[in-house]
Amino acid sequence: MKVTRHALTAAVTAAFAVVALSACSPESPSPEPTKTVTGVPTTVVPTQPTTAPATPTPTPTQEPTPEPTDPPATAELSEVPNVVGMNHAEAQNLLRSKGFMVNEEDAGPEGRMILNNHNWKVCRQDPAPGPSDALRVAIHSVKLSESC
Repeated sequence: MKVTRHALTAAVTAAFAVVALSACSPESPSPEPTKTVTGVPTTVVPTQPTTAPATPTPTPTQEPTPEPTDPPATAELSEVPNVVGMNHAEAQNLLRSKGFMVNEEDAGPEGRMILNNHNWKVCRQDPAPGPSDALRVAIHSVKLSESC
């Protein structure tokens, strides 16, 4: 029998398809066949003991004792430094050293990203300098050659 290249390719492709489809099948593998044993009957031992579930013992009902309530926590005030007019990088370092997280934004209408913060100066800040419960300070800056 003569096997052509086309016939061989078709056979290999069909075999590959069968393997691929059987690997992707959502069906679980078939269970093992049941084995039949003849001879002396044996006693079946359960794998888990069968006990009745424990019923909870009722407890006497009592009024819950109210716990003392703490006064509401007051936010701790921190002093926000004045960074307006400072170099952007120095302002950022000062705010971070005081424990604040810093948001930086372009104060101009372009909405530019501040990449080299040494070339920028701070025009305004939010919140304003002074005592505050803020965790984050936003500084709005422009390039050194621009005016606020």
